[in-house]
Amino acid sequence: MSGKGFVFLTGAGPGDPKLITVRGLETIRLADVIVYDRLVSEELVKEARPDAELLYVGKASGFHTLKQEEINALIADRAQRGLTVTRLKGGDPFVFGRGGEEAAHLAEREIPFEIVPGISSCIAAPAYAGIPVTHRTLAASFAVVTGHECAGKSGASVDWAWAAGAETLVVLMGLQQLPHITERLLAHGKDGSTPIALIQSGSRAQQRVVVGRLDDIAQNPETGRLGSPVAIVIGPVVTMRDQLAWREVDELLAAGG
Repeated sequence: MSGKGFVFLTGAGPGDPKLITVRGLETIRLADVIVYDRLVSEELVKEARPDAELLYVGKASGFHTLKQEEINALIADRAQRGLTVTRLKGGDPFVFGRGGEEAAHLAEREIPFEIVPGISSCIAAPAYAGIPVTHRTLAASFAVVTGHECAGKSGASVDWAWAAGAETLVVLMGLQQLPHITERLLAHGKDGSTPIALIQSGSRAQQRVVVGRLDDIAQNPETGRLGSPVAIVIGPVVTMRDQLAWREVDELLAAGG
């Protein structure tokens, strides 16, 4: 490592701390500084060295502790002091985690870094709900899009006409925009009877799942009781949950049911 320090851009996984990778856990324990997000388990943060600096930069809807540009600068500043920094991000750094922007910021300053992939909620949340995103007879492919696009955003945007054609569509960060998302998909020809699942806090103890139809899920009273983060899964694979909802079976067994 150079005199500029070093940065690990580490994916912490979808929420359950046991889903961190071996390399991810190593980077937490190696770090002089941990810069971590809202969805990172506190159990993982506790794996840091006693002398490590812990910097929370979490973002919630409508509230950011720091702007992304300030987070970029913070990471670079600590590395330029010669420190080892672990930027700990929920899910995978390069799946809607803005890890590409952070890596580019470091590269422009010639600060060495390593990308440590994490398990993304786009596959983990459906799996914990008993929904395979692909299935030999139901879906040969799946697509992942963001449901949270800033007003006035420049650059790439979701092509809902394209998304409507996906065999399995996973939408992350889309709870608040659910009525808009369903309207756009229906307007582009998606069948209103298409099964849809809303998975709150996938892989965590607080996991909850609401299943319905594309054309009425936004009006379901149970939907209104959900809170972020929610992964949305749309497609025939949702019907597999009737057979494969293993998490609920585990909970029943643990309760002696």
